[in-house]
Amino acid sequence: MPLTDRRTLLQTAAALPLAATATRAAFAQAPKASSGEAAKPAAPKDVTRTLAHYVVTARYDDLPANVRKEGVRTLLNWVGVAIGGSHHQTVDIAVSALAPFSGPQQASLLGRNERFDIMNAAFINGVSSHIFDYDDTHLKTIIHPAGPVASAILAYSEMKPVSGKDFLNALVLGIETECRIGNAVYPNHYDVGWHITGTAGVFGSAAAIGKLMGLNEEQMVWALGLAASQPVGLRESFGSMNKSFNPGRAAANGIFAATLASKNFTSSDGMIEAKRGWANTISTKQDYNEITGDLGKRYEAALNTYKPFACGIVMHPAIDAAVQLRNENKLTADQIERVDLKVHPLVLELTGKKTPQTGLESKFSIYHAVAVGIVEGAGGEKQFSDRAAKDPTIVALRSKVMPVVTPGIEAAQVDMTIVTKDGRSLHKYIQHAIGSVEVPMTDKQLEAKFNDLADGIIPAARIRQVMDTCWNVETLANAGDIAKMSVST
Repeated sequence: MPLTDRRTLLQTAAALPLAATATRAAFAQAPKASSGEAAKPAAPKDVTRTLAHYVVTARYDDLPANVRKEGVRTLLNWVGVAIGGSHHQTVDIAVSALAPFSGPQQASLLGRNERFDIMNAAFINGVSSHIFDYDDTHLKTIIHPAGPVASAILAYSEMKPVSGKDFLNALVLGIETECRIGNAVYPNHYDVGWHITGTAGVFGSAAAIGKLMGLNEEQMVWALGLAASQPVGLRESFGSMNKSFNPGRAAANGIFAATLASKNFTSSDGMIEAKRGWANTISTKQDYNEITGDLGKRYEAALNTYKPFACGIVMHPAIDAAVQLRNENKLTADQIERVDLKVHPLVLELTGKKTPQTGLESKFSIYHAVAVGIVEGAGGEKQFSDRAAKDPTIVALRSKVMPVVTPGIEAAQVDMTIVTKDGRSLHKYIQHAIGSVEVPMTDKQLEAKFNDLADGIIPAARIRQVMDTCWNVETLANAGDIAKMSVST
């Protein structure tokens, strides 16, 4: 796809109404389970087993149509971002480092030619899918659900054929597992420094792989227990290659847990909820009803969302405002005196890097996000590359971006005023961001994003074929076919 077309695509996406980002505010405002009165917390001793029983017994036919559809959209988005990130330096390093230790060539690396054993393939595909920070987001917890789960089950499906229906059921159940567990400890667990995509994601991977392996209830309890023993990921890693390590490692660790459990490698029966178990050890908040309440009725997997911009999600409203003001006023960087931003505290807490030196660091810089939005009118992976992070015009404009934490501004919002050198004051207030539950990306926008990511990596004629296969995953005899056709040759 020509560069001008890519920019047009991202400018169009940015001009659409924007939505709530993943924050405490979004969590507080998210729909709760419907019932006549407040649900009582589940008995702590039953949490791990209740969840295991649900995963073991849940059927594809039980999934509501809207949940199936969101599962398919999740798959399409994940395959696109995994292909798109497959030749980043981070992935090249991981492939080079692990190749001497890889076992049988059981599974594909999306967007590449190499084949690795399923654990290492799951790890690398998980890294690849997260490296652009362009993947899916469960806004209530800021978990990126597909990375740990899809990376694991797609690799497994190449080793042992899995029907498309079974694959989609496992994907939804894995996402449901990790997001419910995340709900139980968020935001306290996240606030102290854990990267919740890794720490909760390993449960999703273990549950999904265990479902495909046909674990019985006791074995699933053990698989969840072994997952609990492998929390991975700290927020200090944000802005480095280590961040994408976390969902990749969660994917591999989940396979590890389920595989051991399938051979009756035991664990405690209450590893999630016990006094010295996962939830009590890593969080000061434990809401076990979030894990066990309304299983099979309330689906967190239906709340998954997809990013229009390749960066930290709390910056999306600011990029939208910057792009809109740029386009409406034909602004150039040399016309700007300063850019005033009223923001929520999380914006500076998560994205306060003033002078990012690399593309990875720029994904956590509100200064860069606003500057690149004004200069290039877009927010795709190219706008958060090493090239963009060092662009002299963008670097100069960063110093004119003035974010101020302002009471009354939610993390889903931004209030931007651009003051020009000729005295104009240009204002834009963003209430909602595209990519949220309220204003989801359309199927066509997801396809445009996929096309842009896969262009130049897999043959052009095959891009449409891969997307159609994802859309029709439920009809496949073997879901592993998706991986086989998503390689670079």
